[in-house]
Amino acid sequence: MPHSHSPAPRGRVRLARGASPWLLPTVATAAVSLAKARHSGRWATVAVPATALAAGMLWFFRDPEREIADGRVISPADGVVQSVMPWKDGRTRVAIFMSPLNVHVNRAPLTGTVTSVEHIPGGYVPAFNKESENNERVVWHFDTDAGDIEMVQIAGAVARRIVPYVPRGCKVEQGDRIGLIRFGSRVDVYLPAGIEAGVEVGQTTTAGVTRLDRD
Repeated sequence: MPHSHSPAPRGRVRLARGASPWLLPTVATAAVSLAKARHSGRWATVAVPATALAAGMLWFFRDPEREIADGRVISPADGVVQSVMPWKDGRTRVAIFMSPLNVHVNRAPLTGTVTSVEHIPGGYVPAFNKESENNERVVWHFDTDAGDIEMVQIAGAVARRIVPYVPRGCKVEQGDRIGLIRFGSRVDVYLPAGIEAGVEVGQTTTAGVTRLDRD
């Protein structure tokens, strides 16, 4: 499906919306410990791990610009395809596992209107575990030219927070940023009946770039 995005600036990276509750205290602790380490060996022992943690947080919450690819359904998440499963109603579920090393900002798989955004409380089993389907999650529905598209953001063992960026009734372009999952997690996309999956288990995906369907 064509989209109206202008080309994204190459190499530009920003921080993800919703990162501040985790990022600010970590960076502040690193900054204070580094300043005090100049005069105290005790603070130096704190500064090293604090700085490493802050650097890790900055990397985790990165949000790079993307040149959105053409395709009927594109990946909403960076990660690895964990499963491609037929559903009883004729749909196909594509599950994408996101490790802590992946970008965790998710994008709209198609152009359309957000018809529902439902937060469902749950557990925090590691996202690669089958039981993670009972984890905290946010269920999205999009009204698109391909029909109703369901997408589910599933929190991981450490995440404990999913941050939607857009509300019900909002119109989105394919590849628009729609939410953030903190730390390891999973995103499921349900392809409507008649749309065949074009990815395989173990394949790496890039949000806004990798096409999930096949012609």
